[in-house]
Amino acid sequence: MIGVYGGTFNPVHYGHLRTAVEMKEIFSLDEIRLIPCSQPFHREMPATSAERRLNMLMLATSKISNLVVDRRELDREGYSYMVDTLKSLRAEMPDESLYLLIGTDAFRGLPDWHQWQKLFDYAHVIVMTRPSYELPSLSNFLSAKLTKNRDDLVENQSGCLFFQSVTQLDISATSIRDKVKEGLSIHFLLPDNVIEYIKDNKLYLG
Repeated sequence: MIGVYGGTFNPVHYGHLRTAVEMKEIFSLDEIRLIPCSQPFHREMPATSAERRLNMLMLATSKISNLVVDRRELDREGYSYMVDTLKSLRAEMPDESLYLLIGTDAFRGLPDWHQWQKLFDYAHVIVMTRPSYELPSLSNFLSAKLTKNRDDLVENQSGCLFFQSVTQLDISATSIRDKVKEGLSIHFLLPDNVIEYIKDNKLYLG
């Protein structure tokens, strides 16, 4: 069972890493694939290159077992559509269950994703929520995919929608970039080796 966690990771921080570790433990996943987005479709292109964002991810996960940095979206031309990423993972691992891990903000925008309904052909969609999160009203399509039984995820390779509460640290990549630009400390928000990389490469100075 493989977790798939995409994002711009600009930069990666403890909020990303903590939720990845929790999801691996909660669902007994063999590994989590952290996949930096090269060319986002729904937001501006990050000023920081995809390769540098990848490098920061590799530094951040270097001492965390079973968190694997996957560069497939950097090696693919055009927009980084998650449906294409899942399709390629499924082709490589036909017998594995795939768990696509997304936050609540991403879930609210899911109908705007490219071929979003086909995501369920390749993976389960796991929405990472705060403990107090109230289930929103769902379309007929999503209601038919929803399960509250974790056994359904184990018994099927894909096709389920599941909501899972996790510890969510109130850290945002935007606030980190703003702090760097303003000359403020970013210690304890992300790993020290990533902080050093940001300083050495003079990232986020505006």
